[in-house]
Amino acid sequence: MFAIRICERRARVYICRMRTCSTSILRFPLYLVIAWALLLIVPGPTHAQTVAAVFDFELIDTSLEGEINGVRVDEQARLRHLSDQLRQRLTNSGRFSLVDIAPLASEARASNLQGCGGCDMQMAKRLGAELAITGTVQKVSNLILNMNIYVRDVSSGTTVTAMSADMRGNTDESWSRALDYLIRNRLLAPDYGVRR
Repeated sequence: MFAIRICERRARVYICRMRTCSTSILRFPLYLVIAWALLLIVPGPTHAQTVAAVFDFELIDTSLEGEINGVRVDEQARLRHLSDQLRQRLTNSGRFSLVDIAPLASEARASNLQGCGGCDMQMAKRLGAELAITGTVQKVSNLILNMNIYVRDVSSGTTVTAMSADMRGNTDESWSRALDYLIRNRLLAPDYGVRR
């Protein structure tokens, strides 16, 4: 077995034959020891989380049924579920840190976040968020619906990205699948919305 010994007087390195087995660690390949040490020293890549305010989805009902019968309880429940589902998926992604919108929830519900001239960004800024994320479900009929998600930068006032998915059927499953598609293939897709 060989070991490396440093001569202090001349600052030279000598390779000499070891007479004892006291340095058993040298029996392992040196590259394994170095790799192990590097894993302990070098931290993995870290990604800064973007602080976002995710507001509740809104329903834009342009259907004849909505005009005649008014608000449906099941659709309002679906809107709440969509909002919770979106928040949960963004939190689980590790890419976003969400602020609590509860202090401004009633103000947001009373506003038309898509047509209020940027009030979503103003509310998000008051909550300390970098991004305002809003969503709508547009109902043309019980068969034809459309889901949209908008992401706006609070500091610049610009729309970072917008996404849309058509869905068929006014059911819990169709709404959930449309949201899942937008999250998976747009909102959390690698480099989605990045200008090249």
